[in-house]
Amino acid sequence: MEIQKPIRRRRHHPEEFKQAVIAACGEPGASVAGIALANGVNANQVRRWMRERGISAPTQRLPISTETETAPAFIPVPIVPTTAEPPVIRVEIRRGDAAEACATWLRDWLR
Repeated sequence: MEIQKPIRRRRHHPEEFKQAVIAACGEPGASVAGIALANGVNANQVRRWMRERGISAPTQRLPISTETETAPAFIPVPIVPTTAEPPVIRVEIRRGDAAEACATWLRDWLR
């Protein structure tokens, strides 16, 4: 029986499509990854198209607050004592071929 390997072909996108995707990436608030995902293209491919055309990818920057707020250096956390007993662990071992070996292993492990 002969199995044929499927032929992989490179995808080709027309220049108009590339330009439209790049233009969409330039919109305010748009992300390259989001535009690429919406158009079925990898974000790295879109960034390559932009780099080849001399366009820099937009950077997503968080707004910087002009007010200087200082956080306290130490925040006390109250410790509540626990009065509850630790949970009981119960292991049930049934007799069989490996029961003795399992019991020995468990006994050694719990020491």
